[in-house]
Amino acid sequence: MKVVTAGIGLRAGHVLSIMKEAMPEIEFVGFYDPQPTYLHMIGTDVPRFDEVAQMLEDTQPDLFFVGSPNSFHLEHIKVGLAAGVRMFTEKPVVTTKDDTMELASLLAEHGTDRVMVGLVLRYSQHMVDLRAVLPQLGPIVSLEANEHIGPYHGAFFMRDWRRMVKWSGGFMLEKCCHDLDIYNMVTGSRPDRVASFGGRKSFVPQHAPTSNTENEIMHRKTSVWESVDDAFHSDGDIIDYQTSILHYETGSSLAFHTNLNVPDEHRRFCIMGAKGMVEGDFVRGYLKATARDGSILADHDYTKGDPAKQSAHYGADHMMVGDIAAFLRGETDSLPVGVVDALEAGIVAMALDEARITGRMVDLTEDWAQFDSYALRG
Repeated sequence: MKVVTAGIGLRAGHVLSIMKEAMPEIEFVGFYDPQPTYLHMIGTDVPRFDEVAQMLEDTQPDLFFVGSPNSFHLEHIKVGLAAGVRMFTEKPVVTTKDDTMELASLLAEHGTDRVMVGLVLRYSQHMVDLRAVLPQLGPIVSLEANEHIGPYHGAFFMRDWRRMVKWSGGFMLEKCCHDLDIYNMVTGSRPDRVASFGGRKSFVPQHAPTSNTENEIMHRKTSVWESVDDAFHSDGDIIDYQTSILHYETGSSLAFHTNLNVPDEHRRFCIMGAKGMVEGDFVRGYLKATARDGSILADHDYTKGDPAKQSAHYGADHMMVGDIAAFLRGETDSLPVGVVDALEAGIVAMALDEARITGRMVDLTEDWAQFDSYALRG
């Protein structure tokens, strides 16, 4: 199986390396990246190309991995669609509403089955077990959830290319699109109205580290492309905290909170249905479901698994690659998440930032009407 990549940063290198472990038949036959920092993760002898189109034409790959910075995804996916190759793209798929609609139009022409997406949490054991218990909860009534990352990780965002909305699409889109996708899945619908508040209050000059210990923490995670050295004096325009309220087409509602400066980090969800509830935490490694009569429907402790496979996205990276390997080999005909799901989660993230910036509740009715006009779900 011949594989090429546009972008060979840390994330692409990590996913491709475990894909090679799962599929020894993979041969990396080309890469495109003006600054190939993590090429050693797939092999320094992989041929380099100066143009994506030329790489696809010369190599005729079985899979094209789109791991470039977010703002380049649409450009590279368009080339892949024109070349007729199967693709895997990292999330978020695109960074603007206009790009979303342009890609929707292209997918209506070329088909959605050509593009797999890296919404890795959908593949996690948490979500496997959540999907199993959801029918017992009855209609979903309300939800609360968060994604809180540690100061070392928040500082990375403030130093990395992701600090700039023009490259990343913003923090809600770049980081929390996983979560927004999950709650679309849980409710079986999409938000029709959203409101949001947030800004930047932690990674500002007056809170810069004054000790070597804290300074080391803020540089623990390495950044390369278009990076800056100081998270507290950077030119970044992303937020470092945001709270949001979402109302779904089904009538369900969600309160969501994210913060980039949480020393004891967690990524929790609590889902209340008419007949029961389920709560869990990706970071702290549990999921518990309870019926309204108090009986326990499920009680999972994920802290006792293989430590090597818990190290990235709570073990979901290996589960995702396992599912994708089965899909590429023809052993299964579907995946837990697709490109349409990813685009819908992206639209929600963009609406939340619009609401935050304008200070108004945003109605998504027209956005969904335009998106649905492409009939991507058949």
